[in-house]
Amino acid sequence: MSFYEHVRADVLRHGAINNTYLTRFQAGEVTDREFHEFAVEFYSFARFFPRILAAQLVNTEDEAVADELTKVLYSELGDGIVKHRHELLYRNFLRSIGIDIHDAMHTPMKPSTRAYIQGMERLYSSRHHATALGASFGLENMAITMWDHLIPGLTRLKQVRYPHMDMTYFTFHRQLESEHERAMEQAMAAVGGTGCAVETGMPETDQHEFRFGMNAVLDYLEGFWMGLEGTQSGSRRSRFQPAHPSASELRGQSH
Repeated sequence: MSFYEHVRADVLRHGAINNTYLTRFQAGEVTDREFHEFAVEFYSFARFFPRILAAQLVNTEDEAVADELTKVLYSELGDGIVKHRHELLYRNFLRSIGIDIHDAMHTPMKPSTRAYIQGMERLYSSRHHATALGASFGLENMAITMWDHLIPGLTRLKQVRYPHMDMTYFTFHRQLESEHERAMEQAMAAVGGTGCAVETGMPETDQHEFRFGMNAVLDYLEGFWMGLEGTQSGSRRSRFQPAHPSASELRGQSH
């Protein structure tokens, strides 16, 4: 298997998208309290993700990679169509299930959610371009599987409990994810200088950094889900103590 194939397979096996919470959610087996908690906590991701992407973009030296990141950020902002801005679509979802936007914005994040958001911010703004790219790759390549867990659960909840639910944020994302995956493939190819992600010529040191960023962001995401599941050990920040330069960046020394 190529490096690209190896890391993509690692993403698809990770607990970030293979866990008890997502399995329950997919079946619609969440209480109203759990559902509202999910909706408010996930809003933190919808709100802050454009800022996280922008931080990655301004710290990216490789112009070809920056081109691909720009496509993803532009997509998050609605591809020039204001009403398609993803955070606005999420607000519509919140309103449709009876959650006030002010309340959602001012509800303190769970520790596991805060760890996820802050972890993404540090990884995406890393001075080590391969670390940031690995984090972005991990998040974009897990996304289709995540939506394929969330959307069936939301559909069931809409049928039996929330008939006015607006699911556009979720279904719209599911339609876009193949484009985001392709953007990450092109970014990897640009870094490797091969023109083909599968045949990436990424140096071994960069591959190590890439894997670090990828696994770290997925661990944070798994912690997010386990925080919603009520598992106190869900936040797995103690695992992020690698003996290489990226460790200093995760302690807040990135620019």
